[in-house]
Amino acid sequence: MIDKRWRSSVLNVQSFRGADCDTNHYLVVAKVKERWAVNKQEAQKFDVERFNLGMLNELVVRKQYQFEIANRFTALENLSDGEDINKAWENIKENIKISAKEGLSLYKLKQYKAWFDEECLHFFDQRKQAKMR
Repeated sequence: MIDKRWRSSVLNVQSFRGADCDTNHYLVVAKVKERWAVNKQEAQKFDVERFNLGMLNELVVRKQYQFEIANRFTALENLSDGEDINKAWENIKENIKISAKEGLSLYKLKQYKAWFDEECLHFFDQRKQAKMR
């Protein structure tokens, strides 16, 4: 039932024939040993602000964003050339972020509703009572 590479991870498997699952299948419970590896990119993904780049398809928003970026970079040209490269990069990055915040909105993640609510619980209780009768 599992892939060959995960065979050593399965510790114990049991089937429960009498479980009330509203299906013609049997409930199978497995105890699995898992090794967790943390990906650095996944750990940092939640800290990053995501901008709604789809708004750049609108001509008015795109022109406004280009105008803001051009104004900010003309202000950067007046800085001295002997400046540290890391500090210059931080200035460029901050100017792009500020322009994006003003011109574009932040991307909002979809909020999903919980699928198991009071109505599901009510139907589950009704079914359980009918089985007991």
